[in-house]
Amino acid sequence: MGAKSYHVSACSDDLIRTLYFTEMVQSAPPPAVETRKPSKVEGLKERSNFLREPVATELLQDTNHFSEDAVQILKFHGSYQQDNRDNRAKGQEKDYQMMLRTRNPGGFVPPELYLTLDKLADEYGNHTIRATTRQGFQLHGILKKNLKPSIAAIVQSMGSTLGACGDVNRNVMAPPAPFKNRRDYQYAWEYAENIAQLLTPQTGAYYEIWLDGEKAISAEENPEVVAARQKNGTGTIVHDNPEPIYGTHYMPRKFKVSVTVPGDNSIDLYSQDLTLVVITNKKGELKGFNVFAGGGLGRTHNKEETFARTADPIGYVQKEDVYDLVKAIVATQRDYGDRTDRRHARLKYLIHDWGVDKFRTKVEEYFGKPVEPFKKLIKFRYHDFLGWHEQGDGKLFLGVSIDNGRVKDEGDFKLKTALREIVEKYNLPIHLTPHQNALLCNIAPEHKEEIEAILNRNGVVTDLEKIDSLERFSMACPALPTCGLAVTESERAIPSFLQRIRALLDKVGLPNEHFVTRMTGCPNGCARPYMAELGFVGSAPLSYQVWLGGCPNQTRLAQPYTEKMHVDDLETFLEPIFVLFKKSRKKKESFGDFCARVGFDAIRSFSENYQPGVEAGNG
Repeated sequence: MGAKSYHVSACSDDLIRTLYFTEMVQSAPPPAVETRKPSKVEGLKERSNFLREPVATELLQDTNHFSEDAVQILKFHGSYQQDNRDNRAKGQEKDYQMMLRTRNPGGFVPPELYLTLDKLADEYGNHTIRATTRQGFQLHGILKKNLKPSIAAIVQSMGSTLGACGDVNRNVMAPPAPFKNRRDYQYAWEYAENIAQLLTPQTGAYYEIWLDGEKAISAEENPEVVAARQKNGTGTIVHDNPEPIYGTHYMPRKFKVSVTVPGDNSIDLYSQDLTLVVITNKKGELKGFNVFAGGGLGRTHNKEETFARTADPIGYVQKEDVYDLVKAIVATQRDYGDRTDRRHARLKYLIHDWGVDKFRTKVEEYFGKPVEPFKKLIKFRYHDFLGWHEQGDGKLFLGVSIDNGRVKDEGDFKLKTALREIVEKYNLPIHLTPHQNALLCNIAPEHKEEIEAILNRNGVVTDLEKIDSLERFSMACPALPTCGLAVTESERAIPSFLQRIRALLDKVGLPNEHFVTRMTGCPNGCARPYMAELGFVGSAPLSYQVWLGGCPNQTRLAQPYTEKMHVDDLETFLEPIFVLFKKSRKKKESFGDFCARVGFDAIRSFSENYQPGVEAGNG
């Protein structure tokens, strides 16, 4: 394909490149049609009439479950069909139930929505609410017959489940801390919300099915976002289609976006398909965004073509062009992502196969001009925002630790009761964190003691000194009994794992040590174990693959150290590694940094020659 020659006196290189890209996009042929057979899900999406069928028909049928075809489309509406394996004996029918996931950009949960979720959990669910690692909530145990009233109640309470699952943009993440005196944080929340609006499926199916066609009263969409969704000229829009950005087939797989500020990696930015980092000038005014793309953690055991990958820096975009660039990246993945092999369908594989330069060039074609060079950033740090903090407007927020995100009442521990009482009494919004915790926001200083008293009365610890640091920096996915992909335990196993690890650290003389520990019941990586300093990934019943070498701020990928460790071997497996860590670490070196520095060969060599009782605890 040839491009015109431009003769512009005193013309900058950027202008010449811009003119070139504009001409190239206008004359470029459409992407080549994939000759391989598309996956089954692509056909289901095409026949769904934009996410209506067969969900709408099967919802009216007097059955206790949806068909496999309907289940795939149901995901776009925010629900997974599950089987509670604890309640099913061999040979019996599956114990069908639904998991429902909310979409909360930046983790924002208004008080009326939280109280509705609390009520639904008791009326229709399993009496618990679960905070996710993407800053949303999940309800478990909902029967098919109760799905419609549940979704309707959520939407009528300023919530949504649309796009919380499925082959679309998932919940847009942002730092949860409600700092009212930090303009950069305010920009991050604003653009997280706007991008969530921009990439929300436009089909009317959601409201037709769950609210009988009545769109609930909600905040007006940002006019800039509405205009950006329809803007075309560079190939990002699918014309004459109810889904102008996604088209009939939506995305090849899920697409994850986050927005953050320099220095704050509470969102695990390197694990996202697309991350924007707010860039301001010296006056604190928004100038634009640094752009990362190509992160993703899902993989499959024994399938080397699947792997975890960290995002790459792509460039910088002015604030005026940010929606156009987001659309350009989405369109590149939409049109060139693999639709034949769903294991190879994420953006990370497209960038891996193409390389960053080719990917950037293709994005620039859709963008219509060059992407500017990446701006220098300060070092990222991980923040969990637990405990009491000033908001910057005279009010306070309190970060409450939630073990593995499970809000429940159990024995003397009544977190669910406490949160309901606090939200109800003080009308407080909640910000969910990417670490499955909750921030109670907009607290008047005079209510601090009362709120602490409510929590303490219900057995909820607010003193950070009383929370074990291993627990504080750990995460686990739900896994068994409800997740159909789980091969072993995770949420129910990690408390005992952490207790055993703490006892082992005490034994070898590292009583105050802590590190980022994460566990999943399968290799899909929902709790992001591949970014942890110590990651356990379910590989078989009662067995885990072990990953080592991530870092405390989650900016480096861990590596697989062993393919299978049985739960009974935890102490004998970890003891020599901890002893070597104690003997050979540098001053203030973290466990993950140590493992990455010394390398697995050195760790294996030491472990093979290690004699229990000779070296442990002698220093």
